[in-house]
Amino acid sequence: MSTALVIVDIQNDYFPGGRMPLHEIERASENARRLLERYRQAGLPTFHIQHTWEDASAPFFVAGTPGAAIHESVAPRPGEPVVVKHFPNSFRESGLLEELRRVGADGLTICGAMSHMCIDATIRAAADLGFNCVVAHDACATRDVECEGKKVAAGDVHAAYMSALGFAYAKVMPTADVLKSVG
Repeated sequence: MSTALVIVDIQNDYFPGGRMPLHEIERASENARRLLERYRQAGLPTFHIQHTWEDASAPFFVAGTPGAAIHESVAPRPGEPVVVKHFPNSFRESGLLEELRRVGADGLTICGAMSHMCIDATIRAAADLGFNCVVAHDACATRDVECEGKKVAAGDVHAAYMSALGFAYAKVMPTADVLKSVG
């Protein structure tokens, strides 16, 4: 069995100039790129998750638009699987589980965006499916949110979700520590 890298939704619309820019997405994508390079060097499986909406009126990630494309910092190489999804949970109605079983993965290193949405949903589902999960917290990004008129800063959103995931669903680590454990 092996550990696979799952890069979730690092797509152009999340970067400056896109339809839904995230706080510190450049830092997160650089750390995801470092993880991707290390997994490639070690010959370990990597999976790129791409969220798309078929409805042209969707707020972001409209299928076929430049904004929905995977960002160049973590662009897949020929032969690296790209799993297209339409829900926050990367496993829901996608081929991700079958792909992970095909390569014999029992552990997952997960990174990407948004911390409070697709990262959270994917890690919880992965843990429920029996995968041992690690999340590289500094290779994830999110944005400010609002609840009942109260603005919650992206850093606080991110910290709250990483804390919750670390309690029961994943080992939460900085990229530097994940890199030391690969190979």
